[in-house]
Amino acid sequence: MENSRKFYINGEWVEPSGSATLEVINPATGEAIETIAMGDHADVDAAVAAAQAAFETFSQTSVEERVALLNKITELLGARSEDLANAITSEMGAPGGLAKAAQAPTGLAHFATTAGILANYTFEEELGRSLIVKEPVGVVGMITPWNWPLNQIACKVAPALAAGCTMVLKPSEVAPLSAIIFAEILDEAGVPAGVFNLVHGDGPTVGSYLSGHPGVDMMSFTGSTRAGVEVAKNAAPTVKRVAQELGGKSANIILDDADFEAVIARDAFGMCMNTGQSCNAGTRMLVPNDRMDEAAAIAAAGMANLSVGDPTSDGTTVGPVVSEAQWNKIQGLIQAGIDEGATLVCGGTGRPDGLDKGYYVKPTVFANVTNDMTIAREEIFGPVLVIIGYQDEEDAIRIANDTVYGLAGYISGSQERAVAVAKRIRTGNMHVNGAGPDFNAPFGGYKQSGNGREWGEHGLEEFLETKAILGANV
Repeated sequence: MENSRKFYINGEWVEPSGSATLEVINPATGEAIETIAMGDHADVDAAVAAAQAAFETFSQTSVEERVALLNKITELLGARSEDLANAITSEMGAPGGLAKAAQAPTGLAHFATTAGILANYTFEEELGRSLIVKEPVGVVGMITPWNWPLNQIACKVAPALAAGCTMVLKPSEVAPLSAIIFAEILDEAGVPAGVFNLVHGDGPTVGSYLSGHPGVDMMSFTGSTRAGVEVAKNAAPTVKRVAQELGGKSANIILDDADFEAVIARDAFGMCMNTGQSCNAGTRMLVPNDRMDEAAAIAAAGMANLSVGDPTSDGTTVGPVVSEAQWNKIQGLIQAGIDEGATLVCGGTGRPDGLDKGYYVKPTVFANVTNDMTIAREEIFGPVLVIIGYQDEEDAIRIANDTVYGLAGYISGSQERAVAVAKRIRTGNMHVNGAGPDFNAPFGGYKQSGNGREWGEHGLEEFLETKAILGANV
């Protein structure tokens, strides 16, 4: 890749200040496929300085100019969708079908949605004699994860551009290739120099320094709760705004009047999309106690329909997890489930049969799980479903809320009853009866799943400050 050993700063691909590099590993093979430059404090300083300088003019651009820019980026994302999908498959293992149907298109969807919102957004309103004005927050530091790399970049960059902010992005060093293509697209689209800057690096070196940088007005972070706490700590001395989308352990409540055969098969299969590497995955399935065996059998049958293997092969529905470290973590958690007495219905430790290399995990179902077990408390981030029994509706609500997380949730059953229960779950998103994502609806969490919201109009407003001009109206 032409620009893999460079950073995008002030509208140009530039050499890094240091010589550190990192190999990018293809998780399907465990072999290196590219080498990227790794940044240091000097690179962050240069990127922040470029963003500060660019903010003076970009913050004053018109809505029409920014809408045109977003539309141009949307067009170019579509033109390079295959490049983006292929990069995502190679860097983090998403099956080719998923990368082309969801991973790459989500980036385009966020830009197209944001352009429509921006065109109709009210930045000024009268309140008595005062004028209330929404203005860009300033320079935004962005740290994004590897699991949905383009989606997480786009849902930050699109609203930040729409608001009139400038930014410095540190994508995941594990999956950086799609971010390089994204930067090339923004350059081709004519994003003014300094408005968008890209610096690769690890969390301790680049992420921490960016989070604490006095020239950064806001941090937008997506990743683990542990890392999010560190970002907040680093940001605290400069009292910058911090928006975080963190971990999850989402409950999926199957009410007793749901169609068990259809719903459980759908959700067991769906939970394994992206190899279970989604922070909002419904990994805790809650079913009535007296239907545990039935639910487990349906879930196991659903898992049996999954095709685990080479993500570049047609028909593969589950690829590898992203890294050896992640594979080892998942193996340890599966073993913990066995050791703590959960019923292993299917799957288990080790690689699936016939896969002797790469970071592949057996799609796994545990039944008779209690909510105090490790596999019910910790985010596994792999194709592992745990099934927990409940006594009645009130017990299901209690169990669903008994977690430090609150990112997403799922519920199936009669519509009115399902919506009523959904309102009682302490989580930022609830999916009723199989409802999919909505790019206009806010995405974010309660409790240790973060703060702030992304996506749609709420996502735009995260990047705006509110000013009251008193006495403006006479």
